Amino acid sequence: MSPTAALDEREVLEAARRGDEDAFGRIVAEHRTLLHAHCYRMLGSLQDAEDALQETFLRAWRGLSDFGGRSSLRTWLYRIATNVCLDASSRRRKRILPPEYGPAVATPTALGRSLVESTTWVEPYPDELFGVEDGPAAPGARYEQREAVELAFIAALQHLPPNQRAVLILRDVLGFSAREAAERLDTSVASVNSALQRARKTVDERLPERSQQATLRLLGDERIRELVDAYVDAWARRDVEAIAALLAEDAVFSMPPWAAWWQGRETIAAFASAAHDECPESRMVPITANGQPALAGFTLDAETGMYGAASIEVLTLENGLVKEITAFGSPELFPSFGLPSELSPS
Repeated sequence: MSPTAALDEREVLEAARRGDEDAFGRIVAEHRTLLHAHCYRMLGSLQDAEDALQETFLRAWRGLSDFGGRSSLRTWLYRIATNVCLDASSRRRKRILPPEYGPAVATPTALGRSLVESTTWVEPYPDELFGVEDGPAAPGARYEQREAVELAFIAALQHLPPNQRAVLILRDVLGFSAREAAERLDTSVASVNSALQRARKTVDERLPERSQQATLRLLGDERIRELVDAYVDAWARRDVEAIAALLAEDAVFSMPPWAAWWQGRETIAAFASAAHDECPESRMVPITANGQPALAGFTLDAETGMYGAASIEVLTLENGLVKEITAFGSPELFPSFGLPSELSPS
């Protein structure tokens, strides 16, 4: 931070401490994006992250008079946000994805139970809310910023105890030192280092060898667009053979909040065939989520003639094919992605 910027921050902070709401609004605007992503990593839920962010800024506003400036404003806000998320984590069970709930099903039409409890599933995250450049958040970071919102990474984080999750994010995503992380969590450096070692082991065991960011760079933007366009076209034409040709042999397809999931090109193709026969006509709009290619799915309402919001499908790619499709049946999340609730047939 330049001396001028540091001076400006101090002036804004002092004004906010005097009760200037506009000055505090500037603080909120400057730090909101990265703090929101931090809360999402901690909680695995877009909605929970928004609630945690609001609570973070409420606590910050109330605690401004106690902020002595011994650390940077950024560090202080991350401490508050982390504690808010730890409090939230203590009140609910971890979020998962269907492959972690039970075994794959062999019957293409067996959806299983729809588990609609909001505390069950990991949720997708709009790239538009993230809005950062590629690369690490700080020199000490182990993960690129976009790697640290990939669906596999978020899902892996949820398998950590909350304190280990906080340590790994503070150290390996945000680049805080062990001492800084210990201060944020009111613990010792030794405890931080021990928690980090255990957390890294758990996360590394659950992550693929290559991140999606590395895979996407190898494919290149043009090839990614071609693959997504071919996928959209195949589903629009209800061409099961074309869909199958785009899938990896051991591809995985899941549809939270349904517990069922399918594995294998042929099994997923059989599901697609059954879906075409039983489900209404649909349209897909390419978007991005979790730093990955994604699609917004809209299904036709025969009564209105409009296509209504239905699902956010996050695609995971491997070797130029679709390795995983996670179709979140969460139309309530469409506004957060800047998507309409309906599309006209034209």
